[in-house]
Amino acid sequence: MTRPYTSPQPDSGQSSSPRSGARRTAAFLVASLIVALLLIVQFVFGMFVNLFVNIPADHPGAHPAGYFSGVVRSVGWALGDGTLWLTLHAALGLLLVLGAAWVVVLSLRAAVPFGRTLSVIGLLAILGAGFNGGSFLNYNNDISSMIMAGLFAVALASYVIGLFMGRRIA
Repeated sequence: MTRPYTSPQPDSGQSSSPRSGARRTAAFLVASLIVALLLIVQFVFGMFVNLFVNIPADHPGAHPAGYFSGVVRSVGWALGDGTLWLTLHAALGLLLVLGAAWVVVLSLRAAVPFGRTLSVIGLLAILGAGFNGGSFLNYNNDISSMIMAGLFAVALASYVIGLFMGRRIA
């Protein structure tokens, strides 16, 4: 008896073996840990900038007519002409956005309960903190700094909870 012909299914690139699932989960956990550790470094840089760096009131991007164009100019100024600590803080912030986006991509492939939700929350919190950093550079309002710190806590919590949830199934 012959089996009926079925057309080959396209390879999705995902193996269904338990071993590949464990590798995907491990990659998600490692990336989450790296982002969580970088968030702590970013917090220390931010505290240093807050306490010891004087950001001039009139720099490119300060007091802009348009918020987003001001953020772009202010962050560009911070990266190119800011003090060492401000430059490190801004550069690490941009790196964190990329890292958080990568964790979201990895979460789509990992079998971690709530991993997708937590990684998206982490990314959104990092983006929100970054925009409030830009807002602080634009307008020098202390509330922006406070919001940055609060969103740092939300982002860090999302990655720590993701690590905990992922470790329980790994």
